[in-house]
Parts: sequence; structure tokens; C-alpha cells
Amino acid sequence: MKKRILIIVSNAGTIGPHNRRTGNFLPEVAHPYAVFDNAGYEIDFASLTGYGPYLDALNLADDPDNLKFLTGKGWATMQKAVKLADVDVATYDAIFVPGGLAPMVDMPDSVLIKKVIVETYERNAVVGAVCHGPVSLLNAKLSDGTYIVNGKNIASFTTEEEDGYARADVPFDLQTALTQQGAIYQVTPPWTANSVADGNLVTGQNPASAKGVGEKMVAILEKTKAKTGAMA
Repeated sequence: MKKRILIIVSNAGTIGPHNRRTGNFLPEVAHPYAVFDNAGYEIDFASLTGYGPYLDALNLADDPDNLKFLTGKGWATMQKAVKLADVDVATYDAIFVPGGLAPMVDMPDSVLIKKVIVETYERNAVVGAVCHGPVSLLNAKLSDGTYIVNGKNIASFTTEEEDGYARADVPFDLQTALTQQGAIYQVTPPWTANSVADGNLVTGQNPASAKGVGEKMVAILEKTKAKTGAMA
């Protein structure tokens, strides 16, 4: 049976006091999508509102995976993202949250996405996020009352990267917020690839890390499939 992946995207199109245009960062969607697609997985999209999501970084469309996503079934499927509240997330083997500045708008305090992430994590399915996507993990508490990131090796867009990118537009510093909730923060130099797996939680630092997050998620899923086959 094919593994099923649910990509949860933001619906935000602007951010900050200057109404900076934003969206889901193209390579952070397209690169993991390519990894999941190459693995033969079934891929669906959901968003918090069910309205059409936005894409940022369309200037990077000449990248092969980005171009394939835009001109193939990826973007067409993403435009039809269903409302997260209407999805039976328990039927998916993994969920993935891409970045871009958009998740910093509608995901920090979303009760629903915290619930979905915790339930997915606690049933030992895979939870992945990259760049600003790990803001979806912020304030998510496990059944025992502890933060999901507490004591976990985590990567996300760093303070240093934000200082050179969108400091005036974001409502808070993501690295600081995750660290305050107990994350063991893993950092590499700005804009270099850095993806981290801690159990069934996989996170990445920036756009260059998106493919690695997808690959680590697939590695965990394939290992799980191998164990299941062996038991059968």
C-alpha cells in the first residue's frame, strides 16, 4: 500500500506592518514534493481555511524541481488544498509543513494545527517542517503537558538568517521562541543545508534544507515499512 503524505500549507498572503507579500516558499514545497513523488507516495494538500494558498519565490522557477512542480500536478493539487478541519489526518503516514514567511501569520496560535501535529506525533507517524514551517510546532503540547519540542533536536530559520531577511516583518524570532520551549537547537551557517531527524520529528533550517527534510522523512517511512513487512 502506498504511503500517504499530507502537506499542510499556510493561507497567508501578506505579513507584517508593511504588508509584505508572502506565501509558501516555492522550493520548500516543491523539493520535498519531488522526493515524496519519486518515492511513489500519495500526496495531498490541506490548508487552515481551505482557501487557495499563495506561493512565494516564483523567481526560482527555473530550478528543475520547482519548474516540474509548477507545470505538473503539484501546483494544480496545491491549489485545491482542502480545509484541514475536514481531513481525517489519521489516515496519513506523515504530515509536512513548508515554510516561507506565511506560516508565521496563521500557524503560531492555531489550535487545530497543534492538535493535528500532536496527534500525528503521538501515534508515531512522521511530522516534518522546514524553515519557518516549524512555527507550527510552537506551543504544541503533548498529552503529558510538555512541549513537543522540549528536549528535541530541532532546526528552523535562525536568528542570524532572519536578521538578514525579514526582521522588520516577522512578529517574533522563531529560533528564540522554540529554544524557550526547550528545543535543542541545531544551527549551521546561514543558508546552508541543515536537516535534523529526532525520532519521528524532522525539521530543517532554510530552503536549502527542504530536500533533506523530505529525504529523512522518506527514510523513516521506508524503515517503518520494512519493519512492518518483516513482522508480516
